[in-house]
Amino acid sequence: MMTSKFNLQKVIILTVVGWLALFVLVPNLMIIGTSFLTRDEANLLKFTFTFDNYLRLLDPLYAKVVAHSFYMAIIATILCLIIGYPFAYSVAKMPEKWRPFMLFLVIVPFWTNSLIRTYGLKIVLGTQGILNKTLIDIGIIDAPLRVMYTETAVMIGLVYILLPFMILPLYSAIEKLDGTYIEAARDLGANKFQTMTKVILPLTMPGIIGGCLLVLLPALGMFYISDLLGGAKNPLIGNVIKSQVLNARDWPFGAATSIALTIAMAVMLYAYYRAGKFLNKNVELD
Repeated sequence: MMTSKFNLQKVIILTVVGWLALFVLVPNLMIIGTSFLTRDEANLLKFTFTFDNYLRLLDPLYAKVVAHSFYMAIIATILCLIIGYPFAYSVAKMPEKWRPFMLFLVIVPFWTNSLIRTYGLKIVLGTQGILNKTLIDIGIIDAPLRVMYTETAVMIGLVYILLPFMILPLYSAIEKLDGTYIEAARDLGANKFQTMTKVILPLTMPGIIGGCLLVLLPALGMFYISDLLGGAKNPLIGNVIKSQVLNARDWPFGAATSIALTIAMAVMLYAYYRAGKFLNKNVELD
C-alpha cells in the first residue's frame, strides 16, 4: 500500500516537473538563446552571436519607452493602492457574513477576459460614450471630454484591470491583523492617525508590497490596453516586444527586450523577498 502511494507521488511529481520543463523552461531557454542571435531578413534568424540586441535597449528611443512604462506602471500602482487599501480595510472590518459577498464582487471581473473588458471601457470613455453622456445630462460639462487615446485612458484601463490584484493581498494582510495591537495603541494614547501610521500600516506592509508587485509587474507589459485606449501615443514595454516580434519581425531584439523585462521582474521579486524577511525580523524583535 505504501509502495503504491509512493509510486503515485513520484508519477505526479515527474508529470508536473516534465510539464514545467517542456512548456516553461524550454521556451524560456529558446528566448534567451534567440536574444543573442542576429536578425535575418530571409530566415528571421541568423546564428551569429551578438550582444547588440541588449545594447539597443540603451538607445534613447527605447530607453524613453522603458522610462514611460515604469512611470505609467508606478502611477497605476499608487492609484490602485490609494483605492484598494481603504476598500480592503473596510471589507476586513465588515461583519463576517458580508465578507464573502464583497470578495465575490472583487473576483467577478476575472470571469470575463480582460481584453473584452478593455473593449467595454471604450464604450464608457468614448466621445459619445456613457461617461460623457452622463456628465452632459446632469449638467457638469457642456461638450464631450476627450478621454480616449490619451494617457488618462491608459491609466484608467490599467487601474480598472489590475485593482483586484491589489485588493486581494491587502485584504489577506489586514484580515490577519491582530486586533490586540490596535487596542494596545489606543490604551497608550495613540489617536486614529497614529494608530494607522505606526501600527496598522507597518503590520500590513507585506500585503502592501505584495499588492504593489502584483500590479506593477503586469502593468509594464499590458500592450493591448495601451493599443486600445491610448493608440500609439502611450506605448509600454509590452508594445515594443509585440511590434518587434509581429511587425518588424526582429525576433532577437524582441527576445532581448522580453528577457530584460523578466530580469527587472526578478529583481523586484527578490526585493520583495528581502523586504518580507526584514519586516518579519523587525516584528520578532519588537
